[in-house]
Amino acid sequence: MINIFNRKELYMTYNLNKQAEVRSLLAEHGIEYDYKTIDRKSPSLVSAGSRARTGTAFEKRETELQYYIYVHKNDYDKARALLSLHGL
Repeated sequence: MINIFNRKELYMTYNLNKQAEVRSLLAEHGIEYDYKTIDRKSPSLVSAGSRARTGTAFEKRETELQYYIYVHKNDYDKARALLSLHGL
């Protein structure tokens, strides 16, 4: 089981297709993973309501969502080699 204490960040991307490709590759090879999606447009507790003031002008839609993929630290080298083999 992967948790915050035994995981290691394997991959970060803003591209939905890339994160799906990485997750699929890991699943095909039996490597357990966890992932996190961060919405960069959602307001934080510190800046709640700032979206209404600033709007979304000049912001890039392709960097709106950020994807992190984690693997167990014992599987990290195997997963890294697998991604390298597939050009990721």
